[in-house]
Amino acid sequence: MARCSSCSAALPANTNRCLYCNTRSDVDLHAKHPYKVEKLHSKRICPNCDKPLQTIGLKTPEPLAVERCQTCYGLFFDKGEIELILQSSVSNVFDINREHIDNINKDRYRKPEKIRYLKCPDCRRHMNRVNFGQRSGVVVDQCIIHGIWLDSGELTHLLEWKKAGGQLLHQEHAADLKKQKQQKQDVLPHTATDYANTSGGFGSALEIDLIETVAKLLGKLF
Repeated sequence: MARCSSCSAALPANTNRCLYCNTRSDVDLHAKHPYKVEKLHSKRICPNCDKPLQTIGLKTPEPLAVERCQTCYGLFFDKGEIELILQSSVSNVFDINREHIDNINKDRYRKPEKIRYLKCPDCRRHMNRVNFGQRSGVVVDQCIIHGIWLDSGELTHLLEWKKAGGQLLHQEHAADLKKQKQQKQDVLPHTATDYANTSGGFGSALEIDLIETVAKLLGKLF
């Protein structure tokens, strides 16, 4: 049974928040990797504080160097590095606990704030806001060239999300979308041209256009 990291009370099922002391605990996560500061000031700039980020080396199975703000504790990861952190920190997840995922998102819910488009710490161009994993509840700031910015606390949110089966849920959802797309494509092989060919080449250009339009509508419906 999981226990609170603050008061050691037993944690209720499907939540990381203690009912006694109201502390949120990182349950069964190895998110707090040892690290050392490699550079006090890097060339990259914090998008929140407008100060140089420091470079820290994380002691993971595959050592990583990421940028960190000393003021707001935001983190900047190069492309693919967040996936490596998730893989090395949370493993052997075989089940999807939807209730726990919902509770994690509720516990970490932030009141709506004015949407800001942050600048990439590297190229200083505005980044895109993306819901990581589509259903993680973490909206990250992403530069398609240089990487992803996480505000303080968002990395732990992602690790908890994965531990509860969030990544499996995302993969399941992606597989369903792929299947639906394939089903739509399977409806459309009988285009107007194919239909005319299998029917002995009948039909005027107007009839072919009409048949093709109906085929596209059926594709949208199914």
